[in-house]
Amino acid sequence: MGTLMACMGTDIITEKVEDMASFDIVSEINVQEVDNAVNQARKEVEGRYDFKGSHAEIQWDKKEIVILAEDDYKVEAINGILQSKLHRRGVDIKSFKFEKAEPAGGKMLRQKVTLVQGIEKEVAKDIVKLIKDSKLKVQPQIMDDKVRVTAKSIDELQETMAKVRSGSFSVPLQFNNMR
Repeated sequence: MGTLMACMGTDIITEKVEDMASFDIVSEINVQEVDNAVNQARKEVEGRYDFKGSHAEIQWDKKEIVILAEDDYKVEAINGILQSKLHRRGVDIKSFKFEKAEPAGGKMLRQKVTLVQGIEKEVAKDIVKLIKDSKLKVQPQIMDDKVRVTAKSIDELQETMAKVRSGSFSVPLQFNNMR
């Protein structure tokens, strides 16, 4: 809380000024959970009977997952295993961009899976539009890969959170830095 002092004639008026409450809308991935899911998927692929005697692997470099296998069936099977492990660990599948499987040389197929961190400008604009259309007394603002929402009351911010949760976006959204 701040204090505003104004001088009117001979009287000094002291009045409290409300600090603006705010929160950030972000799209983040828990990389440790992704790492755990990839390791679990690797172990399952190594132990599965339908992968015995064939070359199939999952590579992970903290930014991208690469699935290598001999045919479409095995690529899709590994993809399914990976998605189930990610889901089980609480990682939203919308956080990943699955590309088409492409030839990798020597009868192998490669599928790249890219992690999507942060909110893209188009999605951020959609979020701001949703908030402004709701007619709530809040000010949304796009800041790099997140959207900051400020308001005078926390109640308005909580209504905004509920409104954003009800929207459908191409990335998973989280709310943090509530002040």
